[in-house]
Amino acid sequence: MKYYSWKKFLATVLSAGLLAAGLPGAAFAEAAGGTAGSGNANENAAAAAEGAETARDAASDGAAASLTSAEVPGTIAGGVTIEGTDVSGMDFDQAKEAAEQYAAQFAGVNFTVKAGSLSVNATGTDFGIGAKADEVCRLAVQYGKTGNPLERYIAGKRCDAGAAVDFSIPLVADTAAVSSFLTANESALSEGVVNNGLKRENGQFVFVAGKPGVGIDVAASAAKITDFIDSSWDGGDASIELDTEVRQPEGDEEQLKAIQDKLGSFTTDYSTSGAGRKQNIKVATGNINGTVIYPGETFSTSGTMKSRTLENGYAIAAAYENGTTVDSVGGGVCQVSSTLYNAVIRAELEIVERSPHSMKVAYVQPSDDAAIADGLKDFKFRNSLDNPVYIEGITTGSTVTFTIYGKETRPSNRSISFESEILETTDPGNVFNLDATLAAGTVTRTSAAHQGLKARLWKIVTVDGKQTSRDVFNTSSYKMTNNIYSVGTQGATAEGLAAINAAIATGDVAAVKAAAAGATAPAALSTPETPASPETPATPAAPETPAETPAAGTTPAN
Repeated sequence: MKYYSWKKFLATVLSAGLLAAGLPGAAFAEAAGGTAGSGNANENAAAAAEGAETARDAASDGAAASLTSAEVPGTIAGGVTIEGTDVSGMDFDQAKEAAEQYAAQFAGVNFTVKAGSLSVNATGTDFGIGAKADEVCRLAVQYGKTGNPLERYIAGKRCDAGAAVDFSIPLVADTAAVSSFLTANESALSEGVVNNGLKRENGQFVFVAGKPGVGIDVAASAAKITDFIDSSWDGGDASIELDTEVRQPEGDEEQLKAIQDKLGSFTTDYSTSGAGRKQNIKVATGNINGTVIYPGETFSTSGTMKSRTLENGYAIAAAYENGTTVDSVGGGVCQVSSTLYNAVIRAELEIVERSPHSMKVAYVQPSDDAAIADGLKDFKFRNSLDNPVYIEGITTGSTVTFTIYGKETRPSNRSISFESEILETTDPGNVFNLDATLAAGTVTRTSAAHQGLKARLWKIVTVDGKQTSRDVFNTSSYKMTNNIYSVGTQGATAEGLAAINAAIATGDVAAVKAAAAGATAPAALSTPETPASPETPATPAAPETPAETPAAGTTPAN
């Protein structure tokens, strides 16, 4: 007991640095317990283990971040390992790379995240799992080089023996990555709430009761996942039960029954469209029809229409793409969004996103359109009113009509209208492309022209029939595109080809067609063949006649 007390005293003194300057190595070894037997050796091992645990705790607390070898100089002593990997002689950057390689093995670990009976699978990559390596590697580099003299001496002895310490690396999840994953998979993990709604029957609104749903609490679930990985995860496949919450339907019956008034309506004609385009307009309108938008909610036209695919009922029809007309699945649905746009602006709801077409369309005036394209353009608006609104969409086979219903709060003596004004135009020209695969004389238009123009839309407000305001509502620009013709040159003579090029230089279609029509050489007149005369019988025993004997009145063949 007396000896132990002296040892504690010596350690205290050494910790204070009072004997650090001149203590001989042998005395230092003696003080460290060289004569104390196995019990002191066990205590030293326990102390080293305690130091390693301290390293883990410090790393978990994030004591350092984004360090480099310049900030943590030196190399790691012999016998030091990180998660069993020998890092002796490595500098900080090398040790950190080894730690990150260790963490990389957990990228493919599978996590099953559950919300009641629903579940989805995630990987370590989805959760952004990585090593919190900076502080661990710093402690590894500094092992045996910091602390009081006794601690440094003990560490040095253990390093010399090749059994210094093994540092553990805390594995952590990236909260932002976890939240992003849960948000992306929220619908798959939720029993969707069905809001109370309306339907129109025989011109009247009928209330349709909704049903509650169960959804995940993204913030709480993300915190739960990151806490599990930080503190409880053993590194293998795991299952995690998410935090959920019951969600009640929006819109009470009284609120929805207030929807009775027509706030805005608009109709466009598509009677000249082909069968595919008509089908697309019908499908898209049907997907939008019956939508109830509550105060503050934003409506996405493209999203509500659903993706334009054959599986969703859409057909192939003409559409604009990069200034040209191409066949595309869902071609024509922009007429639906443009018709809806005109109904919405007359209901005076807030426009969140609207884009003009790349080229002018025929079914509405310039600046009256609203283009959509998957992932690129959308028409979005927000219900900026104090009451819900209902969208009715109707197709007849020749026209499409959208009407916005709600509770009218605008003065009855106030009215609005919209006026399209063309500011400038750019007339198209003709472009001719020579095509050696087409027969000379062929002139085919492969792309029709569109006039370029810039336009603006005015919103006009009148009260008691008198104009009170006239404001620019939007400004839109539309590309000019030329007529493009393919001109066949196959079989054309040099003179004919020159004539075609000269006509092309004029830009006149009629001149090009005329030159193309005369670009081939006329067929040569052939002389009728001379009938052959009957063969002259050979004379017996005479030499063979070298040529046929011409019949009377014929010309010999040359």
